Amino acid sequence: MSVVHRLTAGWLVDHLSFINQCGYEICDSFAYPSSVTRNTSVTSTRDCHATSTFAATSSSRDGPIPGPGDVIEREGKPAKTRYVFREEFFDVSKPHIAAAAEEQLWQGCPEVSLTEKRKRKCVFNQGELDALEYHSKVRKLIWEGTLHLVQEGLKSGFLHRTTTELSCRKNVVPGHIGCGLAELCEMAKQFPAVNESGHQAAHVLDDETSIPEQDLLSCVTENSSNCAKIVVLMGQKYLVPPKSSFLLSDISCLQPLLNYKKKYDVIVIDPPWENKSVKRSNRYSYLSSWQIKQIPVPALAAPNCLVVTWVTNRQKHLRFVKDELYPHWSVKTLAEWHWVKVTRAGEFVLPLDSLHKKPYEVLVLGRVQGNVKEALRKSEDVLPIPEHKLIVSIPCSLHSHKPPLTAVLAEFIKPDVERLELFARNLQPGWTSWGNEVLKFQHIEYFTLLQNE
Repeated sequence: MSVVHRLTAGWLVDHLSFINQCGYEICDSFAYPSSVTRNTSVTSTRDCHATSTFAATSSSRDGPIPGPGDVIEREGKPAKTRYVFREEFFDVSKPHIAAAAEEQLWQGCPEVSLTEKRKRKCVFNQGELDALEYHSKVRKLIWEGTLHLVQEGLKSGFLHRTTTELSCRKNVVPGHIGCGLAELCEMAKQFPAVNESGHQAAHVLDDETSIPEQDLLSCVTENSSNCAKIVVLMGQKYLVPPKSSFLLSDISCLQPLLNYKKKYDVIVIDPPWENKSVKRSNRYSYLSSWQIKQIPVPALAAPNCLVVTWVTNRQKHLRFVKDELYPHWSVKTLAEWHWVKVTRAGEFVLPLDSLHKKPYEVLVLGRVQGNVKEALRKSEDVLPIPEHKLIVSIPCSLHSHKPPLTAVLAEFIKPDVERLELFARNLQPGWTSWGNEVLKFQHIEYFTLLQNE
């Protein structure tokens, strides 16, 4: 399970374990004669790199040497292959910025003056004052709740107070993998218009792995099987977990998701918020508040739908969600939860009272308030949402790879409900995912190939 410990304060979550339990096992592919062998060796988790080697003992008449994702037949029985996410992406051994000794998590919650003099000689602006006020309200809950969850993680061995830095894993995170998905979505606007009346609402993946770009961008793609599939897009391979579906498009091309005609009981949203660093870097696109309000959540939501929105620590964005966005969508705010990021030793990745960045992010949970009769009819499916919970985890080093909410939300929703993630960058079994980078972290190079005997 991805939930390692559950306490009153919240959950200690194993993000890496969740990914690897998604079922990235390739079942349906080509079979090769038994004379073709494959020797795939993966080093232990303490070694520097995973390696794969392929050897062919057959002559040329036996056909091509199999590649990643192929199933090799041995003595008439196909051997399945599976993938695991690369462990080094979760190798957070030390804080990004170390806290002072008196601020260490296990030293107790110090009384820190939140208005202490800054290093640069200037006064706080209003946004910073608002952030400090909010932080002063939640810091004790975050400190004490995280401490209890970390203590449980240390007792069970999931977290380790003393860790050995794996220096050989430095600089192994690829800079840019795969084709530009966002750019492809932009290019798709130049494709010939699709006749909506005659076009299918969904494309079901079969054993063919290559899909025309226009099909992939003009309708929802489904993997309804119990095995993972490989999709080839512009020469790049992406893994699609079982029982998942996705739409690769940007906010101007949401109609195929509406054509899918599903109503969702859970909608998780991770908007690309506008901020100064994003504007400066020019690496990531962002949406204005007005554009985010145009997302057709009411048309996608089932009665009493649970809506969860990831929010940065800017109070401007938090107020917008609670005071403008949710009322615009007829969503009633129920709770604010926090995702707290810790190292493998259980330390905050940043000092809790850092003035620049915090080691936590906010989730705002709300419920759609719609047709009274329909809502009452489905009221037996509604479970109360706690006002405050913590999700504590070792963060992924890949930018904006959020921890999974499937296991923690399962306590508050009925099983087998329809679930949707908007602005997703990866896929999950049991979810429909949408975004202009929806396959980003499904690229095959983020995974290591194993082989089952």
